[in-house]
Amino acid sequence: MKIVVAIKQVPERDAPVRIAANGKWIEETDLQYAMNEPDAYALEEALQLKEKYGGEVVVVSAGPERVGTVIREALAKGADRGFHIVGDDVAGRDALGVARLLATAVRAESPDLVLTGLQSEDVGMGQTGVIVAALLGLPHATLILQVEKSQAGVKVKRELEEGWFQSIELPTPAVLTIQSGGTKLRYATLMGIKRAKTKEVRTVKAADLGVDAAPVVALEEMKLPKKQKSTQILPGSAKEAAAALVEKLKFEVRVL
Repeated sequence: MKIVVAIKQVPERDAPVRIAANGKWIEETDLQYAMNEPDAYALEEALQLKEKYGGEVVVVSAGPERVGTVIREALAKGADRGFHIVGDDVAGRDALGVARLLATAVRAESPDLVLTGLQSEDVGMGQTGVIVAALLGLPHATLILQVEKSQAGVKVKRELEEGWFQSIELPTPAVLTIQSGGTKLRYATLMGIKRAKTKEVRTVKAADLGVDAAPVVALEEMKLPKKQKSTQILPGSAKEAAAALVEKLKFEVRVL
């Protein structure tokens, strides 16, 4: 089974976030970066499938030169090869633009499965994996917690609302977006880190792929959320005030 996993490099969760001077993205100076956690779960699912059924795991990522560190991390965890689409403008592309780049790399690999995380931690659109499936003309399923090989292709377990789950079968090749938390993530071993240095990482410039970079969705401005504080005194007796408080928590704050 040949599996391609799309991974993304994002700012670390604890990194101080400041809006850039142009107001269209964050200030990237001095930021620390890490693998997008939902993509780490997609990688883990791919590695477990490889261990169970055999085959090859190829990771693909798009972004500037620094993205090579997360590709090497994936190789250290057990992926076999890497594909780096190098481009300094990737962060400015919308989900369709990024999906076009990834679809080009996936098409060249002809895999049995394509796995992505459910969404990215920085933008959180949750659309890239689904668009890749559409561009490749492949069946897809989202919110996947478990994948097993079947006679028809793969059998997957999906998470639905309110604790419900769905089991479906899809023919392969197929695209799956993996839900976070379904498995326990592994760490790269010292031996894995050493082996990663010898594994192949193919690089290609995004501009050389001939992919349309014109966005259909434009990010016009970013703003930090405003911090607001207010105090409201509820009149009446303790019983009346408690009833009014419950109403506000239910219908205004919506936490009950």
